[in-house]
Amino acid sequence: MDPEAFLQFFDEHHAPLFRFAYRMTGSVADAEDVVQECFLQLLRPGCSYDPKRTPIRTYLFGVVRNQSLKRAGQGGTAIEGNQHAWNGRSPEGEVLRTELERTVARAVTRLPEGQREALILAHYEQMPLADIARIMDIEVTAVKSRLQRARANLKETLAAYATGARTKS
Repeated sequence: MDPEAFLQFFDEHHAPLFRFAYRMTGSVADAEDVVQECFLQLLRPGCSYDPKRTPIRTYLFGVVRNQSLKRAGQGGTAIEGNQHAWNGRSPEGEVLRTELERTVARAVTRLPEGQREALILAHYEQMPLADIARIMDIEVTAVKSRLQRARANLKETLAAYATGARTKS
């Protein structure tokens, strides 16, 4: 692959892969390392990617998934706060929004591994169920089941927060 084509390819795929890695690892540094390793693996001689078997996007998400799981097994880091530019909202509203984002992010990272992966790919990356099934190497029905359990777990985990937020309003 020529350098210019690779840079265009990198630009096209980097952001969604980084978001997925970040949501899987909870760490900007780990996500950067995972995505870097993903692209390096693609450039290595003997790369296992076969365009006849799977689309490149699916392959890349699979590599990021595997690298993220490897890091999680090595004792991944905790959730880091997101840095957002001020957007005209009140300071109180920004604090509440940031608190809600962190609470949801923590709840997602506490989901069982399979549920977390399926949820991140489906909701955050808006990936079709068939692609998720290929990445996770499971049946589409299993993806649906994991999504349903993930949503139920999040609903239960975040119920107290939702009740508290309604009483503050």
